[in-house]
Amino acid sequence: MTEPSLSLQLGVDRTSPVPLYFQLAQQLEAAIEKGALTPGSLLGNEIELAQRLGLSRPTVRQAIQSLVDKGLLVRRRGIGTQVVHSQVKRPLELSSLYDDLEAAGQRPATEVLRNVAEPASARVAAALGIAENSEVRRIERLRYAHGEPMALLTNHLPAELLDCDTERLEATGLYRMMRAAGITLHSARQSVGARAVGEEEAALLGEEPGGPVLTMERTTFDDTGRAVEYGSHIYRASRYSFEFQLLVRP
Repeated sequence: MTEPSLSLQLGVDRTSPVPLYFQLAQQLEAAIEKGALTPGSLLGNEIELAQRLGLSRPTVRQAIQSLVDKGLLVRRRGIGTQVVHSQVKRPLELSSLYDDLEAAGQRPATEVLRNVAEPASARVAAALGIAENSEVRRIERLRYAHGEPMALLTNHLPAELLDCDTERLEATGLYRMMRAAGITLHSARQSVGARAVGEEEAALLGEEPGGPVLTMERTTFDDTGRAVEYGSHIYRASRYSFEFQLLVRP
C-alpha cells in the first residue's frame, strides 16, 4: 500500500533563507489541514522521504518532530509516524463551531450534556438584557471532531426563543436551528481568553487538569438588536486556535 505522503507534491527551495526542515514541516502541516493527509494516515518512512527530497535524515526528522510537538503527528512503535488530527483555525466572525468544523472537513458530532430551564444568574441576565432570575434555557454540549472532544459549549437563550430539542441539538448546530426558526443573526460581542482547565472539564475534554484551554464569551444579537444567545465556551488549546485579520488605519 502506498503511503499518502509519497503521493504528495512536496519540494524545498534551497535558495530560500527559510530552513529546509521548516519548509517541509509547513507543507506537511498544510496537507494535514487540507485533508490530503487524514487522521490515521501513516506519514511514511523517513529514509524514503529524505531520499525523495534529497534531504538529510536529520532534516526530515526535525520537520516531523516539529509536527509531533504541535500534536499533529504521533510516533507509534511498530507502526510508524501517524497523522493524529489537524488544528482547527477559526476566524473571528459570526459563525458557529459546527459550521466551521463541517466546512473544514472535520466531521463534527455533538453530545448534549444538559438542556434545562433555569433562572438567569446576574451575569447571564446582564448579557441577555433581561431581569435577573428570569427563566432562560441552558444548553451544555460537548463538541467532537473526528471522534475526539474539541470544545465544551455552554449557551443561555431567552425562554421560549427556540424549541431546543435535544435530538436536533445533537444532529446540527445551534445557529442553524435559530436560522431555521426565522431568527436573523446580525452581530455579536465577543471576548477571547485563556485559563487553566478544571478537573471535571479536563475529564470531558481529554486533557490533564490544570492544562491550558482557550475561552470565548459571546453575546449574539438579531436584526432588531435583541440579545438571542449568550455563550461561554472552552476549547482545547492543542486542537484549536482563533485567527485575527488586522487592518492598518490610514
